[in-house]
Amino acid sequence: MSKPFEQLECWFVTGSQHLYGEATLRQVAEHAQHIAGYLDSNESIPVTIVYKPIVKTPEEIAQLCIDANAIKNCIGLITWMHTFSPAKMWIQGLKILQKPLLHLHTQFNREIPWNEIDMDFMNLNQSAHGDREFGFIMSRMRLERKVVTGFWQDDIVLKQLDTWMRAAAGWHDWQGAKFVRFGDNMRYVAVTEGDKVEAEMKFGYSVNTHGVGDLVKFVDAVEQDAIDTLCRHYADEYTLAASLKNNPALREAARIEIGLRRFLEAGNYKGFTTTFEDLHGLKQLPGLAVQRLMKDGYGFGAEGDWKTAALVRIMKTMAAGLPGGNSFMEDYTYHFAKSPGQPLVLGAHMLEICPSIANGKPNCELHPLGIGGKADPVRLVFNAGGGEALNASIIDMGNRFRLLVNTVNAVTPENELPKLPVARVLWEPYPDINTACTAWILAGGAHHTCFSQNLTAQHLEDLSLMAGMELVLIDKETKLRYFRNELRWNDASFR
Repeated sequence: MSKPFEQLECWFVTGSQHLYGEATLRQVAEHAQHIAGYLDSNESIPVTIVYKPIVKTPEEIAQLCIDANAIKNCIGLITWMHTFSPAKMWIQGLKILQKPLLHLHTQFNREIPWNEIDMDFMNLNQSAHGDREFGFIMSRMRLERKVVTGFWQDDIVLKQLDTWMRAAAGWHDWQGAKFVRFGDNMRYVAVTEGDKVEAEMKFGYSVNTHGVGDLVKFVDAVEQDAIDTLCRHYADEYTLAASLKNNPALREAARIEIGLRRFLEAGNYKGFTTTFEDLHGLKQLPGLAVQRLMKDGYGFGAEGDWKTAALVRIMKTMAAGLPGGNSFMEDYTYHFAKSPGQPLVLGAHMLEICPSIANGKPNCELHPLGIGGKADPVRLVFNAGGGEALNASIIDMGNRFRLLVNTVNAVTPENELPKLPVARVLWEPYPDINTACTAWILAGGAHHTCFSQNLTAQHLEDLSLMAGMELVLIDKETKLRYFRNELRWNDASFR
């Protein structure tokens, strides 16, 4: 079975020194090759693992870091000190390294061979203190990195490696990525604004605006044959409402999708934003087109929200090959039921919820939209399934970006919601609706998020370390008194 990120590489780098002699170094290399080969062949590891010759001098280490920076498909280093590798040798290399680093604190043998252990064995298998030396220099240099401790064949270690590699793949995807805004931010809205220059410096992606007229040129150029083909595809893939059969609104939705897709492909964009306040030349607010493009991996944010568009994109990238989906989302309204455990959040948007999270076959429907002043837009309508999930949001705090995460339990709607013409999700936020929503507001969280059925808070924590970004987590353990203190401490730290 192919790996989700088979074209991407993590380099397995083992540190040692010449002190122990050639025989020991040969054993170190053999052991390192064996571990790297095991990881590369393990189906739970999502990227290609590349063994690199053991490094024993400052010059070898610096050159390896130079090479890692230069090789585009290298997304990070997995480092392990089999023996004692004096950490001053690593300073120059670590100073210039631009790729994420995971420190694997392990050893080749699972157990101590009680009857055979001697000083030769001890000199060879020194990671218990060799990795401490390596850990010190990164802490001394104030370098963010991931540390995973345990035997290299254990499932708990492999799971942590998988999580970190997925974050590294997402980080790699952001570098040089382009996002386009059609129109500007929704008027007077604060939280969807932000410093695009700082974001490009910090995260590696760029955001630029195109007038809607630039998109309209692509939409107007779509051929009738292409529209016919796509409309037949709609009828096959979705349950088409009777009102849409032979309805020109469906053809217009197809025209918008084809034109929008061609625009994104021509500009090599990985995501986009729209706003209902700037639709000049379009007959509908793009709904169906946005939903389908998101399912294909594009990031999206409504009302000019470029930060959420970039977040949706990276979370979709990180989750490649995992069951479930990721979608642009908005906390829309509350269900403050009196029964214990029953208060819920209804998540939805006007149109643009990704069908990757749908529970069953979506309906394709046509309904009026009370804002935007355009024709009734086509959209997919569905419920999302239940299960553990999370919401994540990136906000610009002025002196830093904050990644805010709330773990939730999504539930299947008990009611039909026959008059709600949008895709929707119901969830109970952890630890409870009162605490979670209060904490979200205290942290300045946005109303736009990325809703994920398949990523965990750990994926986003690993990403935050790579990005040097503040992470604030609201989960089952959150207590407001401590949460307030965490926000205060974070403010002091970043100041």
